[in-house]
Amino acid sequence: MIPVIEIVNFTKRYENFLAVDCLHLSIAKADIYGLIGPNGAGKTTTFKFLATLLPPSDGDAWVNGHSVVDDVKGVRRSIGYMPDSFGVYDGMRVWEFLDFFGVAYGIPKAKRKKIIDDILVLVDLSHKRDDLVNGLSRGMKQRLCLAKTLVHDPPVLILDEPASGLDPRARVEMKELLRELRNMGKTIVVSSHILSELADYCTKIGIIERGKLLANGDVKSILAQIRENTLIEIVVLDKWKEAETIAARCPYVKHLKGGGNTIRVEFKGALEKMAELHCELVSAGIPLLWFREVEPNLEEAFLKLTKGEVQ
Repeated sequence: MIPVIEIVNFTKRYENFLAVDCLHLSIAKADIYGLIGPNGAGKTTTFKFLATLLPPSDGDAWVNGHSVVDDVKGVRRSIGYMPDSFGVYDGMRVWEFLDFFGVAYGIPKAKRKKIIDDILVLVDLSHKRDDLVNGLSRGMKQRLCLAKTLVHDPPVLILDEPASGLDPRARVEMKELLRELRNMGKTIVVSSHILSELADYCTKIGIIERGKLLANGDVKSILAQIRENTLIEIVVLDKWKEAETIAARCPYVKHLKGGGNTIRVEFKGALEKMAELHCELVSAGIPLLWFREVEPNLEEAFLKLTKGEVQ
């Protein structure tokens, strides 16, 4: 399958600073690809490059079959770009703001009203159609900015921190909207600092630091990459000191962390050995509430990879 986005050897230098170093990346149709990295890692630089707003020092990319370097107009027709910070035009009404971008994209007047009405329904802003844009809440302005990226119905969306500054309800609404856009066949590239939410809705993720891609793939494969051992959580009603002692002397237990009635251990052994530990705790009269595996999370992967603990 030909990828919708293909980045080859993208490099960006600023005098003595290397912002992005030989980035290679492929993103398939209808993927939601989350790009994760600390501030200054190269996320926004990559997004601006894909949006044809930043020339590369080396390399190229193809978006929907159009070269970012050689076919700027083709790329711009194919993408909707939402930067991490944006402004709205004071004095404009919501529908006028979208109509302005419709004119900019050359959409005929006869079609613009229906397109605008449909998009306002999609982003749940129909009831604000005639309101002034500068009177909208931050969450509504975020949705309006996303709406303007959809005016020309692009197959690819590049969204830099779309949930930045939103309250919990607005973040949930944004997440559901991105899922709906994916169901419509859109390919979405998104960055965020809210890693747990990215894990919820992204089909693939990449972790970038200092301009280098450290990990790339589906969430499960990256989480499996960071952990050699199984993390077990043991929760007891009481007798937690006795439970810690039993767990600590098990030869398959590594890195025990106790405190209170919850004990976490890394277990390096077969399931049969794990069952033996469970039986030993029960036989010793330890009142177990839970004995369960704890799944790794995206925050853990991010911290380990960006600290260089996993290569």
